[in-house]
Amino acid sequence: MLQRAALLAASVMISSVIFTISGDGTTPSSEIPENTSPTALAQQLTEPTDTILTLTEEDFREVALHLGVEVAAIKAVVEIEAGRTHEGFSAPGTPLINFDLTMFRRFATRRGVNLSKYSKSHSVVFSSHRGSQIKANRRLEAAKSIHPHAAVEGTFWGMFQIGGFNWKKCGAESIDDFVDRMSRSERDQLEMFAEFITSTGLLKHLQAKNWASFARGYNGPSYARRAYHTRMASAYARHKKLEPPCEETPQPAD
Repeated sequence: MLQRAALLAASVMISSVIFTISGDGTTPSSEIPENTSPTALAQQLTEPTDTILTLTEEDFREVALHLGVEVAAIKAVVEIEAGRTHEGFSAPGTPLINFDLTMFRRFATRRGVNLSKYSKSHSVVFSSHRGSQIKANRRLEAAKSIHPHAAVEGTFWGMFQIGGFNWKKCGAESIDDFVDRMSRSERDQLEMFAEFITSTGLLKHLQAKNWASFARGYNGPSYARRAYHTRMASAYARHKKLEPPCEETPQPAD
């Protein structure tokens, strides 16, 4: 809340500066881009580039209210997809990823790419060892040099581990926009998750806490073998206990 208040205050001050600057060339255009909003400028000034913009409880509540779901239900999905740390980034500007070789092969093949030509020159891509996030990003970058779009589509992104092939269903304007938003903040990742479950019809299952139906659509047909539904149910129960006792289930916004 304090962070948002500070951003708002900075936005107001910057708005004043923008609209009082004359066109005499005293302020170089490179300092204030023509299409940059006051809020964006405020965030640039108040947030250093080496900072990860993490989710707040207010972020969870706002999106939960918009969707008509419980905060604990959203946190349950995060916990299963990203772990109990609930982190969407491995480093500033570097979202949590899972490069999936099988998916990359699928999308590269659809684009007519003969991956056998790259088995030696790009051997890191075809390694079966998942390893650390550093190694995952090395594989992703190497895959991008083969085919950038297939590499993005064959990777699962952020704290909700959404496949890049779902970029349109997340409300992104392009694959590049999808990556940019995934790399910007955890709030962006949360909002794309909200758009994704709405556009795919999974929202009703999360609202009803029908974990089997939700996991089937979100994690695929192997959800039961990997116990996604039971693990989500357990995570939900754990987070529900941590909520204030008077908190009610939010209703979707009109």
